[in-house]
Amino acid sequence: MPKKKFLFVSLDALINDIAWQVVKEGHDVKYYIHDKSIRDIADGFVPKTDDWKEEVDWADVIVFDDVLGQGKKAAELRKKGKRVVGGTEYTDMLEDDRSFGQEELKKAGVDIIPFADFTSFDAAIDYVKKNPARYVIKPSGEAQNIKRLLFVGEEEDGVDVIQVLEAYKKSWSKEIKEFQLQRKVAGVEVAVGAFFNGREFVYPVNINFEHKRLFSGDVGPSTGEMGTTMYWSGPNQIFNETLRKMEPKLKQEGYIGYIDLNCIVNASGIYPLEFTARFGYPTISIQQEGIQMPMSEFLEGLASGELKEFKYKKGFQIGVRILVPPYPFNDPQTFEAYSKNGVILFKKPNLDGIHIGDIKEHQGEWLVAGNSGVALIVVGTAPTMKQAQTQVYNRISNIMIPNMYFRNDIGDRWYEDSDKLHTWGYLRQV
Repeated sequence: MPKKKFLFVSLDALINDIAWQVVKEGHDVKYYIHDKSIRDIADGFVPKTDDWKEEVDWADVIVFDDVLGQGKKAAELRKKGKRVVGGTEYTDMLEDDRSFGQEELKKAGVDIIPFADFTSFDAAIDYVKKNPARYVIKPSGEAQNIKRLLFVGEEEDGVDVIQVLEAYKKSWSKEIKEFQLQRKVAGVEVAVGAFFNGREFVYPVNINFEHKRLFSGDVGPSTGEMGTTMYWSGPNQIFNETLRKMEPKLKQEGYIGYIDLNCIVNASGIYPLEFTARFGYPTISIQQEGIQMPMSEFLEGLASGELKEFKYKKGFQIGVRILVPPYPFNDPQTFEAYSKNGVILFKKPNLDGIHIGDIKEHQGEWLVAGNSGVALIVVGTAPTMKQAQTQVYNRISNIMIPNMYFRNDIGDRWYEDSDKLHTWGYLRQV
């Protein structure tokens, strides 16, 4: 592909790694980060701009990396004839408003889990008392980005959910303006995602398994993500019964980008939980390792609508986040004391499978930047899950960062989960 000009627009510096990849592929790149407090992220890796709107005419391809109003901007630029990867107001709402997303699935003919919306903690507590059961508390809007607020009830009478609601009423009422109570369904948690080129889905689809809990063994607080396992597939039953039914609406919207639907599946059926109507993080960095074409060509093909399918690596991919304090918490003092400008070193000069998170380069050194503590994403790819595990953790053993931590069991869950999914027939390509 001839040299192109790419403009990346980010609210919270999520797409650093992909922007860096496009730089490495020889293209001109400008990167805008809206949050001024973290604008040091990707310094030295990607050229920056302080005003993305001033660069619109310069750019051949514009990439938005989030929802929360970014979809409207992307759609407006597409109407003006620009090649843009990004959503629309509608697709932003699929993710930002959990209830809207569920209702849209229902309209498309997808079975959904019973839920109720609330703006009052007292009303929610009264609801659980009158309808005792296991529930999941899911904040909506911007509060849903505070992952530790999601709570999964375990008691059949809902008493633990009531206790948490009472605590949130005292401590989080200013942040949580609206939330959802969704019935808890037992089963395997699996997500199906695919890229969309404005008119149709791009194949193959991506089957992935997120690991949200902070500690190995799936214990501790929920985080944005600790690691993900995935593989590429032709359309299967999970895709056909859920995400594929959204294709007419996505075509109507002219959506361009990646869309993912997290589900709970069991012997009785497939139950969608929530949309991600954008690139996933660290999902896109892990996917990049399996997409067998330059990332710049991939993004340009999406934006132009010309990409309909792509070659991919057979087998499995595992991505593990390498973290430093205070992740997953927001604690500026801890970040300053333990992590800011922490040096990232490699025992051997091998960067295979290494993807950048919130870091910067200064005088040849890689340093921890931003304030969240997400340093690196390390990826392993192999024909079997076990081989991919071995590769990713061998690569992690080559990394030295003061106070670094990570989960050492990403991929373990696959063996039991895949047995169940195969037994139920959901992974069969249709």
